Amino acid sequence: MFELIRVHQLNIMFVLCVISATIGVLLFFTRFIPLKSKWSLMLMEFMSTFLLYFDRMAYIYAGDVSPDGYFWVRFSNFMVFFLTSGIVFSLNAYLSNMMISERIYDRVPTRLIVTGALSIIGMLLAVIAHFTGLYYSFDASNVYQRGPGFLIAYIIPVICPVIQYTVIIKNKMKFRPIILLALTLYIFGPIVAGIIQIFAYGISIVNMVMVIVSILLYLFTYLDINDEVERVHRYEMDSLKKERKSIRRIYDQTASAFTAAVEKKSDYLEGHSKRVANLARKLASENGMDDEESDRVYYAALFHDVGKVVLPNDLFGKEDRLSDEERRMIRKQPEISSEILTNIKEFPYLSQSVKYSCENYDGTGYPEGLKGTEIPEISRIIAVADAYDKLTTKTAYREALPDFVVREEFIKEAGSKYDPVYSDILVRIMDSTIKNDYEETVEKVGTELRCTKYRDSISQGIDTDRNYTRIHFECEPIEESEDVFSEPSIILFDSYDRRVHNHHNTIEQYHYLEFGEVWFDGHIICTGARNMEVDTSIHSYRKKDKESGKNSYDIIAARYEDHLKLILESFDNTVELIVALPDKSKSAYIGLTGENCLITGISIDVSDKKIGKGEIPRIADEIIYTDRLESDIPNIQIDGPRAVYTEGIPVKDGMHLRMHAMTLPAAALVWHCPYFVLFSSDDNKVNGANYREYAMVKLNGESNIRNEYAHNSFTMKKKSDFPGWETWKEKLRSGVECDIEIKKKGNTVTIVSDNLGVYFENATTVNGGSEEICVAITGDQVALTDIRIR
Repeated sequence: MFELIRVHQLNIMFVLCVISATIGVLLFFTRFIPLKSKWSLMLMEFMSTFLLYFDRMAYIYAGDVSPDGYFWVRFSNFMVFFLTSGIVFSLNAYLSNMMISERIYDRVPTRLIVTGALSIIGMLLAVIAHFTGLYYSFDASNVYQRGPGFLIAYIIPVICPVIQYTVIIKNKMKFRPIILLALTLYIFGPIVAGIIQIFAYGISIVNMVMVIVSILLYLFTYLDINDEVERVHRYEMDSLKKERKSIRRIYDQTASAFTAAVEKKSDYLEGHSKRVANLARKLASENGMDDEESDRVYYAALFHDVGKVVLPNDLFGKEDRLSDEERRMIRKQPEISSEILTNIKEFPYLSQSVKYSCENYDGTGYPEGLKGTEIPEISRIIAVADAYDKLTTKTAYREALPDFVVREEFIKEAGSKYDPVYSDILVRIMDSTIKNDYEETVEKVGTELRCTKYRDSISQGIDTDRNYTRIHFECEPIEESEDVFSEPSIILFDSYDRRVHNHHNTIEQYHYLEFGEVWFDGHIICTGARNMEVDTSIHSYRKKDKESGKNSYDIIAARYEDHLKLILESFDNTVELIVALPDKSKSAYIGLTGENCLITGISIDVSDKKIGKGEIPRIADEIIYTDRLESDIPNIQIDGPRAVYTEGIPVKDGMHLRMHAMTLPAAALVWHCPYFVLFSSDDNKVNGANYREYAMVKLNGESNIRNEYAHNSFTMKKKSDFPGWETWKEKLRSGVECDIEIKKKGNTVTIVSDNLGVYFENATTVNGGSEEICVAITGDQVALTDIRIR
């Protein structure tokens, strides 16, 4: 290795000189290092540069007996020995400045004063040695020879850095790790190289190492500066974030104060603004707005009702019976809100957004009758969120509307009252919420029920399906008396919210239908069911718990299509009940209730075992709505959401699907209609092996876009001949002919529907496109007959 360095020594020296000089120049323009420390570093870099430069010149002119050679050999060797101590001096100056600037010491430590003096002595000795031959001499060939005092030249460059390091190590905890490492290398690198130098004559190892560690000192200092800048930047950013959070907290508190003043007007307004703001932010976020844009939407929605603060209190809570003058006052509220918010000049969007939050998408709103995208986007979002909260919140004149009714409202009014984009987003949010509510139903039933008077306390409905469900509970009388009746019972019913309703308004809103009531002694009351048959001939030998006085009860329930089977077991009897439901489309829920009894320990266990066909004796004829002409594909009756599908039909360009569609008598919502599913599977059946669903569209203009396997582009509009949704549902209830056109180009399939005044077009581009694409027809509460493929 030494031989390799010896061969390329001059080139290595040249490269190191250039690097060191460049660093010295860069230091001149550096602003982040304290001024005195910067000048010390520059002095170190330039001394290192000249040290190696003169060392190189000494090697170049060694043996050159010309006048130039004579001069350069002597001058260069003098500068090498002089600058060696000079570098120790520059390091000492750097350390002294650092100790003061970093506030490690108030004044320069004594040891650094001593090493500074010794380095000056070392430079003076270099001058003396030049004239006395103490360190070196030159032979007749003008070649450098070590002098008798050669080792003296290394005493100060070795001893002084060691003393300097004792100062560093004493205060090592006050140095940043990267600077401590750089100084350690700077001090001990040349010392180690000096030891090697004694045994490697003819190679300038020490000087090259001194330049290398000078370069490293700069690099490490630069990295330390970067770390410090980043640390300061993080500190400033953290401070800024804290400040922004503080400002936002004050802003939130101010907004809350405004909304609280409004909500004091009526108990029914409590929490309204906050709920609208949260939903508006979610709508914005779901449509791709970033956090800053979503926050703007949030605050505009939070302030949307602030104008109500100046309206008379007696206007609120009687929206269904306002006079014309009172209605005019209410319609001024958006403009009043806008006027109040114009004083917040830093956020002009607040005033504009609330002013137009009562505009309708079709231009029938107020105050200016703006239409479509003329309405600011934030205003359109607020309109959707505000309407949703009003519909789902109880008021003085009505109960909160059920989710299905609210969902239908936004489907029906999309493009009329509400922005269709945000209406669709809200429907998707509602669909996920409804699903979650459904999954949490068992938890909502509870474990205890106190029933005093007849039907004054009824549990939430427990669903029945083909899986056997066992409901267990214990019951004891609240009042022990022979004159007071005490017995649990059950109510069989269907309702959108799985609850029993007695008021005519909620019965209509939740489409409540009661099938009947059943007692554990076999007594029944049949109301909405087509038929009920009870068998009390089975006897039980279950004993009463004498210690607790409680009786245990079990209900085993299972359903197959339109028939329901229940087994009611009590301590002294077993009752078997068969119920014929109105049709297959109805849900059947069990509500626990009783009279003068405390029901405890309610548990629900759903078995994996399913009831099979024929296991429930039929006590009423099957109701079939498909007894019509059958064409290319068998007729189907769909009693629930996507409960039945046609066979898969391979898609061909220009294909038409024509059919007769008639909704079932229980159908009440706009999505009770035919659906069309694009998919692929190994057997061309829905849910078959390797099933992939690409799109699902509904005759009413809804779409269920799936992007995992395909990209969908959907457009929908109501045409001039659209009869209105109520008429639309009535026509489907009577039965209509439908025609669906399917186009195929490459791996893109387009479904086009123009039926009952609703036009939609859905283009599906399948990723990859190697599978055979099929279309299947399904729906919800609809009978499809005379299905033709053309």
